[in-house]
Amino acid sequence: MCPTGAPPRQTVDRRTVEPDRAALLRRTLRRHAAGVTVITVPGPAGFTATSFTSVSLRPALVSFCVARTSSAADAVARADRFAVHLLGADDADLADRFARSGSDRFAGARIELHAGVPVLSDAPAWLSARIAARHPVGDHVLVVGEVEAGGVRRPSPALVRHDGAYARPARLHP
Repeated sequence: MCPTGAPPRQTVDRRTVEPDRAALLRRTLRRHAAGVTVITVPGPAGFTATSFTSVSLRPALVSFCVARTSSAADAVARADRFAVHLLGADDADLADRFARSGSDRFAGARIELHAGVPVLSDAPAWLSARIAARHPVGDHVLVVGEVEAGGVRRPSPALVRHDGAYARPARLHP
């Protein structure tokens, strides 16, 4: 509180305010580093995502978002399960392949089926989940799944997306 009892006045740097909130969000979130994953569903269908996150340990829940306009959106809407593949620093080509529309994203990929879901054999780590909820949110659908299986096949530094490019994390402290 100010000495007069009125709430303090907030100041805003006008150079950072943009009338186009989508552009503001995109520009600002480029500063946020996110792990790169590939989401797959029966069909097969799949896409690259940085929206994957853990939700809960008990029960074990994870989530991701898919754009309603994505070529994989219909397959995700029909799916009862999905797999998420946590990519390693050497998997940028795989991330690019699953980010590209209009191509066979699975061409040349080694896959195994787990409960009908394609699992990429070369991904360093993966989880499969049964879809527990779907929520329309803006121009995306938030999908929540209960983890059923998964594993780490090999240690690998994560593939990270930051400032419009792929990066690999570096430890700052031992």
